[in-house]
Amino acid sequence: MLSLGEPQVTAESPEADAGIAAFDARLTRHRKSAGTARSHLRAFLAGVPGGDALVDDAQVVLDELVTNAVTHARVPRGRRIGIRFEMVRDHLRLEVHDASSEKPAIRPSTGADSESGRGLCLVEALSVEWGFMPRPEGIGKIVWALVGPGGGVA
Repeated sequence: MLSLGEPQVTAESPEADAGIAAFDARLTRHRKSAGTARSHLRAFLAGVPGGDALVDDAQVVLDELVTNAVTHARVPRGRRIGIRFEMVRDHLRLEVHDASSEKPAIRPSTGADSESGRGLCLVEALSVEWGFMPRPEGIGKIVWALVGPGGGVA
C-alpha cells in the first residue's frame, strides 16, 4: 500500500486502459482517522469524472467503515488501517483493511435513542452492495462497499 499520495491508475489491471483509478493509504488507528480518510476520498473523487455524484454517499459509507475499524477492531497497538478507493466505470469500491478477524454484523435493532449501532445500516442503505473477506496476507479482514450513482438499493 502507498502511505499517501495522488490517485493512481492500477497498471497491473487489464481495466487500467478503461480508466480505472485507484488510491491506497494507511492510517493510524485514531478517532481522527475517519476525517483523514474522507479528505483523501474527496481529493480522489475530485479527479474522477462523475466523482461529484458519488461524494456524499461515499463519505458517509467510508466514515462508518473507518470508524468501525477504529472502534471495534481488537488488535495490538501500532496496527494501522488501510483504505483503498477504486473506480470501475461509474461505481466506486471502498475498502477498509484492518488486522482484526472479527466479522462485521448489523445489529438486529437499535433503539431510536441509541447513540451508536447504526453504522452498518447506513452502509447497507447507501451502498449498491457491501461485504467483507479475509485479507490475502492472512491477518485481518477487508470490509468493502460499492457505491454507485443514485445511492444504494435500500
